[in-house]
Amino acid sequence: MTRTDGYLLDNRQTEAAELFSAFAALFDPTTFRHLEALGIGSGWRCWEVGAGGTSVASWLAKKVGPTGRVVATDTDTSRLAPSARPPVEVRVHDLDAQEPPGESFDLVHARLALVHVTDRARALRSMVKALRPGGRILVEDADPALQPLLCPDEHGPEQQLANRLRHGFRRLLADRGTDLPCGRILPRLLREAGLTRVHADAYFPVASPDCAALESVTIRQIRDQLVTAGLATDQDIDRHLANVTSGALDLTTAPMISAWGRKQ
Repeated sequence: MTRTDGYLLDNRQTEAAELFSAFAALFDPTTFRHLEALGIGSGWRCWEVGAGGTSVASWLAKKVGPTGRVVATDTDTSRLAPSARPPVEVRVHDLDAQEPPGESFDLVHARLALVHVTDRARALRSMVKALRPGGRILVEDADPALQPLLCPDEHGPEQQLANRLRHGFRRLLADRGTDLPCGRILPRLLREAGLTRVHADAYFPVASPDCAALESVTIRQIRDQLVTAGLATDQDIDRHLANVTSGALDLTTAPMISAWGRKQ
């Protein structure tokens, strides 16, 4: 297949709002736990990178209060509009090409943002540059190559179909230039950017209704691309969506790796 540029899961598609809700349900608890551990509190100045939806920016706004500041950025801010009120400031920003939207931030957070960036090391240096001395950074990205299966327990035709479609999804990502071994390199990149106290962990649900919701909306969003690329038929996709809805599949996601550190 030929390479195609652009995001596979486009914010402008009709399923985008449902996709953001599924991401939030699945990953927000882990993100919020890490942000709490980093000490976020009243008056903090935060940069939410590649925000996409409103859930994290709105949570940060409650934590920093009226004396704090949350700059939420993305290349497409259409889904961020509901959160654009003090202390949240919404800006269009391309992490791959532009300088940070300010400096002396207490916290910089990015989830599923670096995976879309051409030069991740440069992007991380830009994020670190925006921190004040002693500021914290939390970056989170999935690693589809680390765990490529949708159904780890592949014991029947339904699970085999699910894993075949997941393989097709990974092919589509690769054809758009997405570097699938992403999450595992985050601790090293943070150290190379000069951060200290670098730690990381991973969230890896093995069976969850939230995984089923995410899978359903993802497959519906990429359905046409899968069929056009010859990776699945409409009948395959209809059968898989019915299997997901039945609740009989133990579905997982790629591990979401969270890495954090502090600027000296």
